[in-house]
Amino acid sequence: MKKYIYADNAATTKLDDEAFEIMKSYLLECYGNPSQPYFFSMKARRAIKEARATIASCIGALPEEIFFTSGGSESNNWAIKCFGSQSDVRTIFTSEIEHHSILNACKRQGNNSTLIYLPVTFDGYITSAALQNAIMKEKSNRAVVSCETKLVSVMLANNEIGTIQDIKKLAAVSHENGVLFHTDAVQAVGHIKIDVKDLGVDMLSASSHKFNGPKGIGFLYIRKGTLIYSLIDGGQQENGMRAGTENTAAIAAMAVALKNNCAYIEKNTKKLAEIEKAFLSVLDNSKMDYIRNGGENRVPGNISVSFNGFSGEMLLHRLDLMGICVSTGSACDSKQTQISHVLKAIDLPMNYAKGTIRVSFGKYNTVEEAEIIAKLIISIIKN
Repeated sequence: MKKYIYADNAATTKLDDEAFEIMKSYLLECYGNPSQPYFFSMKARRAIKEARATIASCIGALPEEIFFTSGGSESNNWAIKCFGSQSDVRTIFTSEIEHHSILNACKRQGNNSTLIYLPVTFDGYITSAALQNAIMKEKSNRAVVSCETKLVSVMLANNEIGTIQDIKKLAAVSHENGVLFHTDAVQAVGHIKIDVKDLGVDMLSASSHKFNGPKGIGFLYIRKGTLIYSLIDGGQQENGMRAGTENTAAIAAMAVALKNNCAYIEKNTKKLAEIEKAFLSVLDNSKMDYIRNGGENRVPGNISVSFNGFSGEMLLHRLDLMGICVSTGSACDSKQTQISHVLKAIDLPMNYAKGTIRVSFGKYNTVEEAEIIAKLIISIIKN
């Protein structure tokens, strides 16, 4: 296999070495079903309890507020489809730059629900004024229903352009108007400091493989007292909230990976800033005609760049032939060739939008790799 430079960390990340070793021990040795009462399963039960406490401490939550899921998509679907009670009339406020697990879950809501899209700026921000206006407009247009529940769902960091929202302010506006607040933090957890109590969110979604944990595991933070019902019915796992035998190996590994990433957030952020600077400096010195997408406050390492009059898809494939892994946007849209919904929502000019790629660096990348990728991009475009 030829050597690759992997720069698609927003799609997935390399598994943490310590997390891998933890997984092996629970897959090969302590593999008992944690729901069984006998001694052999005791270590698995203890591992899940300790993992829950570790993850909670990493985001400022209580252990009983952490519920394990199969990943970010399930966590998002749970929050969107099951908030309030099953008989409630629902109103959901979200944006057009959300992940498809939010957008499609919202669209699946039936006649009992109203869906309202919040406007975004060119930099990908949802302003508190826009949210306030949307809530007030919805109130004035509808009669108050006694069993009505409302939810705002806005992602903390955008997976395509990296913009970090002012979630604390948006959550405050929501609560002032009696509205629940959920944030999809899949691209943020393990990469920026997060305190759910300080943010004021009612629910938060996360996915292990985005912060160097294994795939197929994630969690949903649900603030104590938040009304929500089960998405998956069956046994009484996760305190009766999420049925299915717990994936002990993945849960334990996720906790280790998150703890390790959170311990080095400042160091990793500094390193990624140097890598970003090196990458962009090479492009700037070549006088390339490009736009870097996203706001001033972006998740570390995420670089969405749009080249005027070029094809992002063709650029991706040319780089792939040279052993460089980047993307044209969300990995969930990899089979789609049209302009991404995020670039459409921020109203990026079409001549730039068509030439967009996302280069997302992680803690295992180097400045040298960033410069190599930038030079290859310049060579492809100029030739």
